Amino acid sequence: MKILMIAPEPFFEPRGTPFSEYYRIKALCHMGHQVDLVTYPIGENKDIPGLRIFRSLRPPFVKSVKTGPSAAKIFLDFFLFFKAMGRLFRGKYQMIHTHEEANIMGAFFSKITGIPHLYDMHSSLVQQMNNFQFTRSRFIVWVFKFIERVSLKNAKSVIVICKSLFDHAAQITEKEKLTIIENFIDETPDKLDSQKAKQVAGEIDPGGKKIILYAGTLETYQGIPLLLDSMKLLDHQYKLVLIGGKEQQVEALRAQVQKEGLADKILLLGSKQPQDIPYYLDAADVLVSPRILGTNIPLKIYSYLKSGKPVVVTNLYTHTQSIDENIAILAEPEAEDFARGIRDAVGDKGKKAAQQAREFCDKNYSYERYLELITQALEKTGASL
Repeated sequence: MKILMIAPEPFFEPRGTPFSEYYRIKALCHMGHQVDLVTYPIGENKDIPGLRIFRSLRPPFVKSVKTGPSAAKIFLDFFLFFKAMGRLFRGKYQMIHTHEEANIMGAFFSKITGIPHLYDMHSSLVQQMNNFQFTRSRFIVWVFKFIERVSLKNAKSVIVICKSLFDHAAQITEKEKLTIIENFIDETPDKLDSQKAKQVAGEIDPGGKKIILYAGTLETYQGIPLLLDSMKLLDHQYKLVLIGGKEQQVEALRAQVQKEGLADKILLLGSKQPQDIPYYLDAADVLVSPRILGTNIPLKIYSYLKSGKPVVVTNLYTHTQSIDENIAILAEPEAEDFARGIRDAVGDKGKKAAQQAREFCDKNYSYERYLELITQALEKTGASL
């Protein structure tokens, strides 16, 4: 099947939705489909047999795209629309597959061509407005609600990435067209290179401390302030390592860490290549997800659970829709209890949860299962596979 995919993100950059798009494309191409991806003029090309990338024009004043809603995306989406329309009338496509706010493009293109539309819903656009504090305008929020409703009702098939999104979408459209596909796929090697593992371990902790590691963006909703406050309550045998964030965010956080007297307990490494992340997870004693806002499950959780390391998460629905106390340490979203959770994680309770998490992942998060779910979502479009 020939698929027109529209992704309003920098493809590829190592962050949530682009990761999800990357693994969707790999799966579709692995299954024998051809994917023509129309995306932003920003990002790293990926060489996947069966994939062709078509990039929209770049406005001269747009150099990068931050996570979440932004004014820059409005201009980029304008050019993306016309690039996608051009491809639509040049190629003979059997399906339109859209991500995030490209959903409304898919709804429109499907309406005028009759080509089935698969909407890949990574988040609620309305919830993003709140998480990123993008606007307080009731009119703009209403517009995004309208776009979301039209897109969900129009799509022949909808992929949602977690139970909270399923429940949200099911209030708007038929449950039968929804398929939950958690983003549990990654490229962690079966065996790590021992020399590199030793090098990374020495980089983050030459002194034998207990390493707490966070890998992800540094946006406010991720709960980084909660993590810093928790470190104030832990003694000097603990060390926090933070991976991720834009350069400006890292520098601002470094200044804050210095100001609060935590420089000797916190190491900021900035962004790392995706293939290096498993080595940092392996070198840690505890992995943490202190997210405080939103209901989508963090992408990092899946690699955390597979790592064999104890995991501490906030006891909020963003985590508990897929995680319970058997496979992770749950802590309330306040500093004292999150610090307690970290202490528990380095003991027997953490070791038991880590073992059970590995067993859970082996059973539920296989690549074969991922391909089965992709097939289910494709079949619901009614397109000829």
